Amino acid sequence: MNPSCATDATRCPLCGQPNGCALETERASGQAQPPCWCTAVAFSHALLDRVPADARGRACICRACAAQGQAAAPD
Repeated sequence: MNPSCATDATRCPLCGQPNGCALETERASGQAQPPCWCTAVAFSHALLDRVPADARGRACICRACAAQGQAAAPD
């Protein structure tokens, strides 16, 4: 599935599914959130390079895509 052209900060820029980012939830709601899972994950350069340029720094990769990226990364 290709995400839409307009960047939606609540959706993964790779698969278009909800990214579940607590940082975005806090920004949108004004309600304090616990630290997000994404702050403790190392995203490979190869995975980050797959993010469309217009979504870089605007939408988080979801947990499923991050896990697939880690599994595909060479040791």
